Amino acid sequence: MSTTATPVTASPRRIAALALPALVVLAAEPLYVLVDTAVVGHLGRVPLAALAVGGTVMTLTAWVGTVVAYGTTGRSARRFGAGDRAAAVAEGVQASWLALATGVLVAVAIGIGGGALARTLVGGPGEVADAAAGWLRIAALGAPGLLLAAAGNGWLRGIQDTRRPLLFVLGPNLLSALLCPLLVYPAGLGLVGSAVANATAQTLSGVLFAAALVRERVSLRPRPRVIGQQLVLSRDLLVRGVAFQASFLSATAVAARFGAAAVGAHQIAVQLWFFTVLVLDALAIAAQSLVGAALGAGDAAGARFLARRVALLGGLCGVAFAVLIAAGAGVVPSWFSSDPQVREQAMTAWPWFVALQPIGGVVFALDGVLIGAGDVRYLRNLTIVCAFGGFVPAIWLAYGFDLGLGGIWAGLTLFVVLRLAGLLLRMRSGAWAVVGAVR
Repeated sequence: MSTTATPVTASPRRIAALALPALVVLAAEPLYVLVDTAVVGHLGRVPLAALAVGGTVMTLTAWVGTVVAYGTTGRSARRFGAGDRAAAVAEGVQASWLALATGVLVAVAIGIGGGALARTLVGGPGEVADAAAGWLRIAALGAPGLLLAAAGNGWLRGIQDTRRPLLFVLGPNLLSALLCPLLVYPAGLGLVGSAVANATAQTLSGVLFAAALVRERVSLRPRPRVIGQQLVLSRDLLVRGVAFQASFLSATAVAARFGAAAVGAHQIAVQLWFFTVLVLDALAIAAQSLVGAALGAGDAAGARFLARRVALLGGLCGVAFAVLIAAGAGVVPSWFSSDPQVREQAMTAWPWFVALQPIGGVVFALDGVLIGAGDVRYLRNLTIVCAFGGFVPAIWLAYGFDLGLGGIWAGLTLFVVLRLAGLLLRMRSGAWAVVGAVR
């Protein structure tokens, strides 16, 4: 087994080589969901509403998978950077056991309680609840594959293999995009056909990632101690994610109190914000892999240089987004609504949306740096403080002082600025740059 440290380069070409395939993988699932929505939408109002309800539950499962992937990337990258590829892959084995167990639990829980869950989400029994429960029970069979694929993405990014994740995610999603309309219409399965296509794609993707582990010829035996360490890491990332979810749910609740036009405009702006976050997250994933490898190789100075370079690239990407979004101010909101009041409200949020891009670009890049370094406890604490000490009070003050949608987006800007300040302080301290194969 080799123990020679793996050299880590921080050239823009190397960063792009990791970030661009990660971007395609990140975008594959949302694009498939759009295709699925378009196919089911032609079945009528009830199936479309059922898909919206069921899809929300599966999106939460995918979010859990993202947490597993991010935690695995940092741990695997450290091992890889230390020159121990087999140990890096072994992290993927344990993450895959964790993912498989979680996926089976999700599938069983939804199989038993899918009806009650659907009725709770819909607000009572009825056609939509029944259809959503039927879709969920079938789609949930793909949860083990979905989470296995997430773990597979994590360890393969850790060893800086970007080709196989691209193939293992794109291939099944393309197959499912072709299968969905065939099952829904010619095969006559209707909404059930959508669920079957969904579960098929996720299962196939999970099998491909599992087969990649088997081909590595490492021990596949579960190691509870390592799984426990990964659970701690995942717990911190999950808590951090819950803080995000609570903050944005609060923002939506406040926007709704300002009227239908305000909440509609907020939905447009926030979904566009999530799209830019998705793109910038690809850079964060590259940072996770490269920083983890540098620290695993004992190169703290190289990790700090990587952090500065990735932060600069994130800021530049944010500036590019800001220019595009500013240029589209008079056009983009009309793509989503023909209501003049909604478009007028969107213009209230737009200057904040533009200003957020460069700041957010740096923040997301530095998030990736700290995840790659395994410094997730600091990230968790920072997010909780900024969310519940800054964002949530600010948006409810906006409601109390009747500041409208502009007040909500000022609160979001405060949230991101506070996170930037906390991240820059952490970068300056150097406490995150702990070298070694494990943290």
